[in-house]
Amino acid sequence: MGLGIARNLHRNRHLAAAWDVRAIDTSSFDPSVGWLRPRELAAACDIVLFVVPGSRDIESCLRGGDGMLQVARPGQILIDLTTSHPDDTRRLAALAAAHGRHYIDGGMTGGAAGADAGRLALMLGGEAEAIERSRPALDAIATRIFHVGASTAGHTMKLIHNMILHTTFLATSEGCRLAERAGIDLGKAIEVLNNGNARSFITEQRFPNHILSGKFDGRSRVSNLAKDLKMAADIAASMDAHGVYGPLTAALLARAMATG
Repeated sequence: MGLGIARNLHRNRHLAAAWDVRAIDTSSFDPSVGWLRPRELAAACDIVLFVVPGSRDIESCLRGGDGMLQVARPGQILIDLTTSHPDDTRRLAALAAAHGRHYIDGGMTGGAAGADAGRLALMLGGEAEAIERSRPALDAIATRIFHVGASTAGHTMKLIHNMILHTTFLATSEGCRLAERAGIDLGKAIEVLNNGNARSFITEQRFPNHILSGKFDGRSRVSNLAKDLKMAADIAASMDAHGVYGPLTAALLARAMATG
């Protein structure tokens, strides 16, 4: 998703520099776009977007001799586009504030295809002023932007979103297996669901584009789903909101991971 986001920032003339721990094909970017390590990137950019697996990856970019926080940059805005536990987000936001930075936690949805097209939906937590200053960059990557509350609200909303999404995915899969066993064609079952009240993103996009097509190219991993659902179940328990479907989905995904 990071490469799609970088390309849209570049297309809208907002990309000053980029970096990744892996080798990336940067031939589609102008030579003026720097390939800079975190400390250099901190000096070059007013706004830094992190599109990485989680909070640990962001912390590795911030701390240490080569970290961004080695550079004094008061007022710099850090936008965390991971799916992370709110407790980790709170800790990183405090670390950023101690060094004069603003920290926005941004859950995003739309997947890799949405990132490629610049049509993500963002759910943001943090200071309204910092979000407003970031709008030109955010508008380059997203078509729907929601400020859902103070710091950590964006990541909390993303975990809730994913809890609902992945629970729906497994329930839909269970129903479709049942339809197949009853002798109903899977494509026909999905067509019926999409013309009834059980339709969802899963039936409208995931099944036609990635399952019925035989491509199985959703560009995500079971490990990502399992990570997100475990965090969702954890924050629900921490708020004494003991549901059934979120923890059950988390347990099923953990079983999937255990079986490889």
